Amino acid sequence: MELVAILFALTVGGLLLTAAAEWMRVPAPVLICLYGLALALVPGMPTLDLDPEHLLPILLPPLLWSAARKSSWRHFAANWRPILFLAVVLVFVTAGAVAVLAALIHPALPVMAAVVLGAICAPPDAAAVTAVASRLGLPRRLVTILEGEGLFNDVTALTLYNVAVIGVVSGSVSVLWSAGLFAYSAIVAAAIGFGVGLVLVKLGRLVSDSRITTGLALTAPYIAYLLAEVLKASGVLAVIVAAFVLVARSTDPDDFEGRLVQGSVWEVVETGLNALTFGLVGMELIDIIEAVDTGVGDLLWKALAVAGAVIAVRAVWLGLAILLGRMGIGWKELGNHPRLAVVTAWAGMRGVVTVVTALALPQFTADGSPFPGREQIQFLSVVVVLATLVAQGLTLPGLIALLGVRADTEKENEAVRSIMVEAGDAAVERLRELRREGEVDDEVAEGMERWFDKRAEQVTALVEDREDPENARMAERFDARQRIENEMLTAATARVLAMRSSPGRDPSLIDRVLAALDHRAVGRHRPG
Repeated sequence: MELVAILFALTVGGLLLTAAAEWMRVPAPVLICLYGLALALVPGMPTLDLDPEHLLPILLPPLLWSAARKSSWRHFAANWRPILFLAVVLVFVTAGAVAVLAALIHPALPVMAAVVLGAICAPPDAAAVTAVASRLGLPRRLVTILEGEGLFNDVTALTLYNVAVIGVVSGSVSVLWSAGLFAYSAIVAAAIGFGVGLVLVKLGRLVSDSRITTGLALTAPYIAYLLAEVLKASGVLAVIVAAFVLVARSTDPDDFEGRLVQGSVWEVVETGLNALTFGLVGMELIDIIEAVDTGVGDLLWKALAVAGAVIAVRAVWLGLAILLGRMGIGWKELGNHPRLAVVTAWAGMRGVVTVVTALALPQFTADGSPFPGREQIQFLSVVVVLATLVAQGLTLPGLIALLGVRADTEKENEAVRSIMVEAGDAAVERLRELRREGEVDDEVAEGMERWFDKRAEQVTALVEDREDPENARMAERFDARQRIENEMLTAATARVLAMRSSPGRDPSLIDRVLAALDHRAVGRHRPG
């Protein structure tokens, strides 16, 4: 019962702090993590009795799925160079740098155990980066790259972590075997993810009830993750591939209810899990710190040195990317926009994966001896998480404002307009087909086409330059009409809601009318 109460307190507090973070313009993960840490310091607060090996399979799959479903294969393919640069190469470079530094400043730590520490500290947290990037008004391409990095760096880091842990536990590991494990993990995980995604698509076409399809979608990330992990493959990659397949194959234009329901459900799941996850991270930090009963001061400066190395390696790597970009190599965009590189370098907060993998370290090696440096690795890791979340997370909004890095609104509006024009052309073409087939008479078709053209002009004006007098007038008229129609719709909805308290009214019939009004209200939210 105590565990349930703590989890409830973490979730509710995390949700409230998420709202507060929006108002304060600071990253929510930072506040939530500090809240969890403060909660753990309350006198008499019981210790969380959670198996760390169970945390990752419970928390990570839905968070990955929620992020991946907003992207696509084509989007990833269009940005594969910078994503590969950050999510694969930089992870290896960071892990290597941390391992070398740890071995130098803490000689008691064996080399392979230092590699374990490097793998733990290497990946920026997908949930933290996504939560920050999507709310700070960054350029769309930069957000895409950071989200892509957040998705794929866990694949690299967790596989490297598994190899390093096996090396420590068994006492040896070969380069050839490690390369084979990476290849096996990726191939099998991709196959499992593709299969799970296809099965979900097929079931979605057979079952029309959006409640059932949404329920199946909620289980899909766990199925993909667990199947891959059972076969010793990458559960993270399996989840990402499954989500990509579902997005690519879900092409039924009439499944609007399913899209609305799943979109809303995943937003709630993502927000709630982020609140719980970073609260748990904050609470677990105290347990790890308390587990190190000697030499805390000595370990603290070493941990800060590791945190500094993690930040510095990313900065140097992005600086190298600027130079290469100016030479026309790799991520060319950074060569012309160094401020993007600065923001990218500073958006490297560590979080859930770092803490959970540190907690999940085995206690003993194959010969029964204690895992070398286990408590020290855990302490160093959590200080890195705290340092990056606080130092980078709290200062990132100010850095973005200082550098003037913001979304290209004009370019995004043009992209939205292009999408709307294509959609409108398809709608008009279908109307003309129906007219040719005799499904609609000429007078009705002409009236509908005139109405649609006028409506399209009004909506297009909303995403074009409002300094143009004609666009401004059209947008103003559209806004005025929208306000009036919204007032009317609100009045109708209020009347129906009041009927719930009226005697003799059937609640199920009232709910049916409310659902129709709510769908109408959702449809009135304009794009852009």
